Amino acid sequence: MHVARLSSRAVVRVSGPDARAFLHGLLTQDVESLAPGALRFGALLTPQGRMLFDLFLWGEAKGVVLDVAADRRAALMQRLGLYRLRAQVEIAADDRPVLAAWPEAPAGFVADPRLAALGGRALGEVAVPDTDEAAYQAHRLSLGVPDPALDLDETSYPIDGGLDRLNGIDFGKGCFIGQETTSRMKRRGEIKKRMLPITFDGPPPAPGTEVLNGELRAGEVRTGLDGTAIALLRLDRLEGDLTVDGRPVRVRTPAWLEG
Repeated sequence: MHVARLSSRAVVRVSGPDARAFLHGLLTQDVESLAPGALRFGALLTPQGRMLFDLFLWGEAKGVVLDVAADRRAALMQRLGLYRLRAQVEIAADDRPVLAAWPEAPAGFVADPRLAALGGRALGEVAVPDTDEAAYQAHRLSLGVPDPALDLDETSYPIDGGLDRLNGIDFGKGCFIGQETTSRMKRRGEIKKRMLPITFDGPPPAPGTEVLNGELRAGEVRTGLDGTAIALLRLDRLEGDLTVDGRPVRVRTPAWLEG
């Protein structure tokens, strides 16, 4: 069992009488049924259905706590403030640290809602870290799970990053910002690109490096470590000899994305 503090993540608390209804109308995840102590994964999208923020949603008795990329916390708070209008909600930074434990969720942790093999998450000093965040990121990459904060941007759709397969979108909850585009892509099968793990020899290519199928552009690398990375790839160009920086590339479809 390993525990690491995720310094790349920070916390925002949304409280008040309208907190759940307010967030429920914005996010891709069902917030109104989120029980205290429960954890869900979701996102805040643009009206066009593109990614803005990936979020872990923690249920509390008097509100909801959002676990977001640390360098995006201020931007999230500003965006929520714009949507608040007359809703009776308070939006405040929360200084509790975010911890991850793997490969299982020990006492004091809640199972990662994306994938059981990712382990668990916790808020606060519930355990003493025995390793660093780099070790956790290596574990995540070994499972082929993208980190939307690192691998997606505002040109990406949540389905590109597998949020539809990682329990990040509740297609039955009704309206949310960007819902029309997201639901249409899923309903019509208009999925042309996916974040997939790739393997190669040597150090990871720089983010943005092209993946080529012969002379055709098949996608681009996002983040990685020696020997492996996440790449946004065109699904119609996966067959054939893929290369990156002149090196052969092998695409690995993770079990959670099969079928």
